[in-house]
Amino acid sequence: MVPIDAVFALGIALFVLGLFGVLFRKNLVVMLMSLELVLNGLNVILAGLGFHLRSPRGSIFAIFVILMAVAEAAVGFALILSYFRQKKTYDIDKLNELKG
Repeated sequence: MVPIDAVFALGIALFVLGLFGVLFRKNLVVMLMSLELVLNGLNVILAGLGFHLRSPRGSIFAIFVILMAVAEAAVGFALILSYFRQKKTYDIDKLNELKG
């Protein structure tokens, strides 16, 4: 059995790594993948806590977060694809040109 401290450490490491990717990267695709890392870190913590407490609630919440991440990825990649077709770049600094 894996200790709960190791589960929390892994979840927090994934969360922090994804958070740094979202905050400091300028490529839209990398930012979207980093956001997925944030959500996966949360999933690890929820599932590990649910297993530790012998409750299905953690896994149920993790499934809801996975469903939200799938929807976010689909909409996000569609928006990025449409932005790339217009501007031919993934640079976040050029995003200010879309203001009306």
